[in-house]
Amino acid sequence: MDIEKLEKALRRVPDFPKEGIVYIDITPILQDPELFQLTIDLMAEKYIDSPPDYIAAIDARGFIFGGALATKLGCGFVPIRKKGKLPYKTFVEKYDLEYGSAEIEVHIDAVPSNARVLLVDDLLATGGTTAAAVKLLEKLEAQIIGIEFVIELEFLNGRQVLSEYPVASIILEK
Repeated sequence: MDIEKLEKALRRVPDFPKEGIVYIDITPILQDPELFQLTIDLMAEKYIDSPPDYIAAIDARGFIFGGALATKLGCGFVPIRKKGKLPYKTFVEKYDLEYGSAEIEVHIDAVPSNARVLLVDDLLATGGTTAAAVKLLEKLEAQIIGIEFVIELEFLNGRQVLSEYPVASIILEK
């Protein structure tokens, strides 16, 4: 099965970025053109017949998948960046991390009101960053048609904080 190919390609790095955490490295998928294409095809399949107006993706690994997906679906791309990285006027959203807080931002004119937007990132953990991205898109009055991930760490229950929207993940880590 195709998803099993993706699962087998993932590299697990113990104690990164700190002790006790097993980092799931997507680099082997990106290095293999067939696996990378498979990932984009799987993310795109339910949107082929009715593509979004924009793909919004979260800094930084979300950009890899979001940009490719926007190209495949023929729609615009919106970067949601770490604070201080966008050159124009922005909306900013603060969110909590296990070890502090962070902020992300989006240009105030990133999408027109009621634009159909698909939000993309590589991994769903606790959902904090994605929930902040959702709030930014809501400030833009976007119509969020779904949230797509390559990997979801189910045991962290991040999907619960995103329950107002359709969430899909290719690989589910129990």
